[in-house]
Amino acid sequence: MAVEVCVKAADGAPDILGDCPFCHRVLMTLEVKKVPYKLQLINTNDKPQWFLEVNPEGKVPVIKFDDKWIADSDVIVGIIEEKYPIPSLSAPPEVSSVGSKIFSSFLKFLKSKDPNDGSEQALLDELKALDEHLKAKGPYVNGGNICAVDLSLAPKLYHLVVALGHFKGWNVPESLTHVHNYMKLLFSWETFEKTKAAKEYVIAGWAPKVN
Repeated sequence: MAVEVCVKAADGAPDILGDCPFCHRVLMTLEVKKVPYKLQLINTNDKPQWFLEVNPEGKVPVIKFDDKWIADSDVIVGIIEEKYPIPSLSAPPEVSSVGSKIFSSFLKFLKSKDPNDGSEQALLDELKALDEHLKAKGPYVNGGNICAVDLSLAPKLYHLVVALGHFKGWNVPESLTHVHNYMKLLFSWETFEKTKAAKEYVIAGWAPKVN
């Protein structure tokens, strides 16, 4: 039986996979675990009534397990790991928070209108910390094998690269070679490619939050 999973549809293209990094993470997890799934694309600007009935908060992703709808990507990937333990994606506690502040730092910098508010430096500090970690432990967060932390980071780094490149003409500094190598590894991974939103939909998704 395929599990049902609701994810964001692309802005302006309701039949195409949209740009939510949390949905992307869940889809990659299902793919790695070879869990059959049925995709429900949700137009987040005009949510269907049935979706709001099963999920009153209206957030994506949500997944249906044992006739129960479950929200929150952290909770969802935890349940997938429990139900489908092979291959294991669990990460040891000492790496579980690696890169965990990158997304919030990216958001602040993306929305910032003041070049002197420190948001760019805060993001750089987070990326440098990731670079140091990868230098010591890489190529992935937990060494040689992909784990849940990589699946969480990959879509966020993709959004960061696409959105900051488009809206701010900003790129991850070349000096952060380990981050660049890491992104190359992740972005060329077949599972990532298969489940990602096209760049134009990432840009369309961020446009209302930036302008």
